[in-house]
Amino acid sequence: MLAKLTSIVLMLIKIWNGPTISAFHQFLLSLFIKMEKVVERIVNADRVEDLIAVFGSFDENIRLIEHEMDVTIVSRDSALKVCGEDGEQVMYAVKAIESLMALAARGEAIHEQNVRYVIQLVKAGKEGQIHHLAADVICITAKGKPIKAKTLGQKKYVEAIKDNVITLGIGPAGTGKTYLAVAAAVAAFRAKEINRIILTRPAVEAGERLGFLPGDLQSKVDPYLRPLYDALFDMLGPETYQKYLERGNIEVAPLAYMRGRTLDDSFIILDEAQNTSKEQMKMFLTRLGFGSKIVITGDITQIDLPGDKISGLREAMRVLKGVDDIAIMKLNESDVVRHALVQKIIKAYEVDEERREKGKR
Repeated sequence: MLAKLTSIVLMLIKIWNGPTISAFHQFLLSLFIKMEKVVERIVNADRVEDLIAVFGSFDENIRLIEHEMDVTIVSRDSALKVCGEDGEQVMYAVKAIESLMALAARGEAIHEQNVRYVIQLVKAGKEGQIHHLAADVICITAKGKPIKAKTLGQKKYVEAIKDNVITLGIGPAGTGKTYLAVAAAVAAFRAKEINRIILTRPAVEAGERLGFLPGDLQSKVDPYLRPLYDALFDMLGPETYQKYLERGNIEVAPLAYMRGRTLDDSFIILDEAQNTSKEQMKMFLTRLGFGSKIVITGDITQIDLPGDKISGLREAMRVLKGVDDIAIMKLNESDVVRHALVQKIIKAYEVDEERREKGKR
């Protein structure tokens, strides 16, 4: 198609090569130069269904690729034509489309989050790792939905939980630290690898002094442990959750109530660990019993402790580095699976923090 248009332009230039039409001559020359720069690639689809999935609702996914890569994408039967002036961007767009079609062929839903993530991986030259995404199911929710890692960082985090006794998951909000830890705990419980799931969190907002709050212990700690409850309800369903809670298979309690205990055959999750003190973290880590696993999650950029207190999570990252059977996994803004704006907000705060640190030096 491009070759035909080029020959037509050249022919027109030869025909209308007179002094009275120099402006038109220049227009044709500029059109010819522009067409010479355009790069075209064709992407063929094995199944129309995969192509439809990649386009998304109201073509939102294709429009996102066009915007991010500065290309034009046109559908032709069971194929896509990708055009653009920058050959590298056209190549990136083609790789992104092919990767998304491969995910769609495996039954994965294609939406803005994974389109943006695939574009990010392609631009970083990591398109070969995309086939690892959503490869393994961690567990099935009460409604039959499979829980999978959605980013490479999440996949490494889940693998670390499986392979180590203690795992520290550090990362910003929205990276799935807590949700994936609960999914791993439910999977281990269903496989009878452990007998109990214990969820705990420091109630910093109440200064660990919950006595002034109304109700019994459960009522007092509920507001602080709501994210953990939500994840468990999703995995087990409210009725099953209540049954296991009454049997003692599930325990939810503030960190202060862990003191003096030895936790055998348990999967213990400490959430919001950045708000623990050094003493609390040491106390918690030494609760580990035989046949148990510990997952500690937190975001070291959201510490609510008084300024003179050192975060127990920060201290643990330093002290436990290199210890066998302890993994320290760091997730970043690329692992965020919430609204795209959340990634930008996290990145903006990181840049500001780095600028301030440089200013102090």
